[in-house]
Amino acid sequence: MNTAQHITQQIKAQKILPLFYHTDTAVCIAVIHALYNAGIRVIEFTNRGSAAPANFEAIVIERNNSMPDLVLGVGTIQSSDDAHLFINAGADFIVSPVFDAGVCDVAYMNKILWIPGCMTPTEIHVAKKAGCRLIKLFPGNVLGPEFVSSIRELFPGIDFMPTGGVDITTENMEAWLNAGVCAVGLGSKLITKTALENKDYTKIETLTRQALQIARSL
Repeated sequence: MNTAQHITQQIKAQKILPLFYHTDTAVCIAVIHALYNAGIRVIEFTNRGSAAPANFEAIVIERNNSMPDLVLGVGTIQSSDDAHLFINAGADFIVSPVFDAGVCDVAYMNKILWIPGCMTPTEIHVAKKAGCRLIKLFPGNVLGPEFVSSIRELFPGIDFMPTGGVDITTENMEAWLNAGVCAVGLGSKLITKTALENKDYTKIETLTRQALQIARSL
């Protein structure tokens, strides 16, 4: 059963959370298969365009048909309406770039994992008081691993996951993990613009295997 605690443990075990969006349904499904073939079992599809709801519904159907153990989340959720929409479409968890009380309430009522985005100690404090235990640090490229090292002892029991500013190198991923994050979000550095334009799904699969290998080695 995909409870909030179980999905959190899956993300922590995987150590990377791939995230992407594309307007073409066929491309979305091909990317999901490439990630799955590389060993990924938890994915975030971002709500970045008008095609997102329909494409996510298609992804859910494909998952149910051929990848039943794949956990699907939806990111860039900024309103309670979007939260309702994607939960009803089959999202196993939702992710936001901000802390939004309305989204928090929808997630709570549906007993679903919500990962809010925070940038300051105050925002993290608010999220913790709301019951959140896994927090997205965003934007990671602005905050850096040093931010995590500085604040993690203030928030015992909280897991952090940066998105943005994470490179698929041993040095960079080691810096983040040593700073105390439980996983890292990987978007355009993993599912690159060039690979999407060329429909080079083998490249996406290869990069994903590399990222998983680095994360597990650390």
